[in-house]
Amino acid sequence: MSKKLTIERVSPENFDTFVDLIRQLARYEKLDEPDNEAVGRLRRDGLSDDPKFQAYLGIYKGAAIGYVILFMTYSSFLALPTLFIEDLFTLEKYRRMGFGQQLFNFCIKQAKEHNCGRMEWTVLTWNKPAIAFYEKNKARRLDWYFYRMTQKDIAGFRER
Repeated sequence: MSKKLTIERVSPENFDTFVDLIRQLARYEKLDEPDNEAVGRLRRDGLSDDPKFQAYLGIYKGAAIGYVILFMTYSSFLALPTLFIEDLFTLEKYRRMGFGQQLFNFCIKQAKEHNCGRMEWTVLTWNKPAIAFYEKNKARRLDWYFYRMTQKDIAGFRER
């Protein structure tokens, strides 16, 4: 039986802990950590009266050991909202203890509460433990390519 995780919304009081977990995920994924300006945007966009995303911490024995970032998109084909999971992260030493499952279950509960037609997320191709986790939970890998334009690409775009 897994240990019980408490899930709490990110707030001004626990925001620094949230950012620390994001930095740890960036290191795990070998990506750049958010700089001070990005942290300011995270604070503004996550804690405003009309937040662009929702973030939650997974708390075990008083310590934040994981987090999830969620936001809604919309399916034109289903004509229903889609819950998009931007990040679902558990500290390495707490993996395989059921905490990631509890965070994922929380996401499913949120999707049900918002009458979502589906949930979606991305996984790095090298992250075999995450892939196995999601497939164990009956998630299907889609036959879609994931594209990205950075802010620099957008700023330098010229109409064709």
